[in-house]
Amino acid sequence: MREISADLISKTVKDLFIKANKILPDDLVDCIGCCKAEECNETAKSILGDLQNNIDAAKELDIPVCQDTGMAVIFAEIGQEVHIVDGSFEQAVNKGVSDGYTDGLLRKSVVCDPFKSRVNTNDNTPAIIHTRIVDGDKITLTAAPKGFGSENMSRLKMFTPSAKREDIIDFVTETARIAGSNPCPPMVIGVGIGGDFEYSAILAKKALCRSLSQRNQDEFYAQMEKDMLTAVNSLDIGPQGFGGKTTALCVNIETYPTHIAGLPVAVNIGCHVTRHCSAQI
Repeated sequence: MREISADLISKTVKDLFIKANKILPDDLVDCIGCCKAEECNETAKSILGDLQNNIDAAKELDIPVCQDTGMAVIFAEIGQEVHIVDGSFEQAVNKGVSDGYTDGLLRKSVVCDPFKSRVNTNDNTPAIIHTRIVDGDKITLTAAPKGFGSENMSRLKMFTPSAKREDIIDFVTETARIAGSNPCPPMVIGVGIGGDFEYSAILAKKALCRSLSQRNQDEFYAQMEKDMLTAVNSLDIGPQGFGGKTTALCVNIETYPTHIAGLPVAVNIGCHVTRHCSAQI
C-alpha cells in the first residue's frame, strides 16, 4: 500500500489548472496551424492566424488563453493500492482548485446554487469530479477547465436501437449547426455513445480530453469520427462563425456497452481552446 498525501494532490490540482488555462495541448495548437494552411476562405485563414497569435501571447505573457477559465472538471484514476493520508480526496481536489484559481488569478465563475440565488463561491469550487478505481499504486489526474459558451451548446439524445449510423452522424452535425458561432469555433466535438443517460455525457466529456491526433481504436468508430468531421465542416460556419471549412478541428468518439433497449448519444462541444492537462503522482 502506497501513501499519498492530500497536500500533494492539492498542489498537483492547483498546478494543473493554472497550466491548462494558460498553455494549450500541442496537438490542438498544431491542428489549428494545419487547418489554417488548408483553409481556402481568406477571412477564415486570417481568423485562424489571430487565434494562433492569441495562443502565443497567452503563453508568452503567462496569462489565460481565454477569459472564461471554466468550471473545474477533474478525471481521476486512483490506484487501488493507494492510501490517501492527511485529508480526504474530494477536499484535497477542491483545495487545489481554490488555490489554483485564487493564486493563479483565474476568473472564478462558479455559483453556489444553480437557480435560486446564484451567488459566486469566489474560488471556483466545488469541482466536478469523475473518479475511477484502477490497478496500481498511482493517481492520474486530468484537469479540464470547461467554459460554458461551448458547454451550453451540448446535447444528449436517447436513440432507440433501430437508429442507423447516419442518424447519429446527423445528430452530431445538427448539434454543430444549432451551436453556430456560440461556442467560439473551430470546435472540438466529443461524442459519447452507450452506457446510460448520464454516462454517455461523461463519455462525451472524456472524449474532449483525448488527443486530437488519436483516432478511436475501433476502425468502425474511427471512420465515424472522420465522417462526422467532414459533415460538420461542410456547414460553412467556420472560425468564429465567419464562414470557411474549419468549423471543427476534430471529432472524438468514446463508447461503452449499453442496455439492449437503448442507444444513448451525447455530444459535448468544446471551443477552439479545449483545455486539458494531466499528471501522475
